[in-house]
Amino acid sequence: MSASILVADDDPEILALVSRRLAKRGYTVYESADGPSTLAEARAKMPDLIVLDVMMPGKNGWEVTKELRADPKTKDIKILVLTAIGEMMNDMNSPLYGADDYIDKPFEFADLETRIAKLLEKRAK
Repeated sequence: MSASILVADDDPEILALVSRRLAKRGYTVYESADGPSTLAEARAKMPDLIVLDVMMPGKNGWEVTKELRADPKTKDIKILVLTAIGEMMNDMNSPLYGADDYIDKPFEFADLETRIAKLLEKRAK
């Protein structure tokens, strides 16, 4: 069974690119474009991992992460933050809110795929 990934980004181009790339790699991919729909999709689909943008409408990625971590049902979903807010902000906030890893935009797909594979490997243990 392949792993499932929820890709959450309000930029339709990035959402489509990341989703297509991950689907081609054999992952089951779900999509959302704002904070509230990301929370709803995460609770409904229970993905193995979420690739989560920070700057989204409704609720930002940090708020989404905090809510998912506070919920016993979703607290163990791996979260990879994907954002353009800058490495220093990511470095400080990702662990603070409970994200498992982060990657800055612009990013290389190879780096994204490597980080996803590592997080999924940790989840399997």
